Amino acid sequence: MKKMHNSYKKSGVNISLANKLVKHISNLTNKNVKKTKNSFNKEVIGGFGSLFDISSIKIKDPVIVSCTDGVGTKIDLANKFKKYDTIGIDLVAMCVNDLIVQGAKPLFFLDYIAVGKLNLNKTKKILKGIFKGCELSDCRLIGGETAEMPGIYSKDNFDLAGFSVGIVSKKKILNKKRVKEKNIILAIPSNGLHSNGFSLVRSILKKKRKINREIKNELLEPTKIYSKEILKLSNKNLINSAAHITGGGLIENLLRSVPNNLTLNIDLSKIKIKKIFHWIKNNKISDHEMINTFNCGVGFCIIVDKRNVNKIKRYFSKKFLPYEIGYISKTKNKVKLNNSLKWQK
Repeated sequence: MKKMHNSYKKSGVNISLANKLVKHISNLTNKNVKKTKNSFNKEVIGGFGSLFDISSIKIKDPVIVSCTDGVGTKIDLANKFKKYDTIGIDLVAMCVNDLIVQGAKPLFFLDYIAVGKLNLNKTKKILKGIFKGCELSDCRLIGGETAEMPGIYSKDNFDLAGFSVGIVSKKKILNKKRVKEKNIILAIPSNGLHSNGFSLVRSILKKKRKINREIKNELLEPTKIYSKEILKLSNKNLINSAAHITGGGLIENLLRSVPNNLTLNIDLSKIKIKKIFHWIKNNKISDHEMINTFNCGVGFCIIVDKRNVNKIKRYFSKKFLPYEIGYISKTKNKVKLNNSLKWQK
């Protein structure tokens, strides 16, 4: 009988290498199991489904909140600059920052990693960031999927997606119905670009011969996770509504957090624009494009009663201290923009 020489490994899928990765993830996860009362069993990773025990969570009228997201084309820069240990933080942040917009405490996280060819060292670095993101947001990585897809992705390319679940009491859900006239809009600083606008950034980089190390580092600065601060404020009923400033920029995301019968009044000159955005702006990018593509230094916004502003500031470090950029009124317009963005000369 003629020998068959084809195999799954020869076609580009290395199961034994994938099993080594699963064992690595399992070992890391099991080290953290003792830190939480909610892992249903010790062997969290490797089963057909992931279990999470919510019986010990004492919340009246609990509501489950779920989010899924990715990190867009920031992945391409991680590959280009060969820095993989922070992109996982971005992945967790993009999901849990959406959860906390509704006042939900992140419970657990699952990841999806798709690769052209599994590189164990690179994937371990990506996972290091995911674990760090889960630690920063006080949630648990309880499962995921790593898919080796030769022919779909090139050898060095990969993609990431995340899925997170949180919980909130029905009475504590943040939504735009709470927003009232004369409420204040507070901006909370970002770490930089976070995970949006990178297709435009990549088009700029294609025209550059050299990029200095400072710019590289700023471009890959991981997304700030706001969960600890926001949940403390939410638990004390200090927030009426919130917005995670992602794709579409400041105005588009804030509009999602305000009732249709009220007006956003934003003073653009008050926005504290971070240095990296000045670098982007200097590549012939209009103000309109900047404010509608990037966070421009504002990673998260909260809409609050004026009397609570000073109390709210006590919950933040100096680096992420909230500041006023506008207020809510009632006019025929949905948005009223005052003044212009202030750029360094």
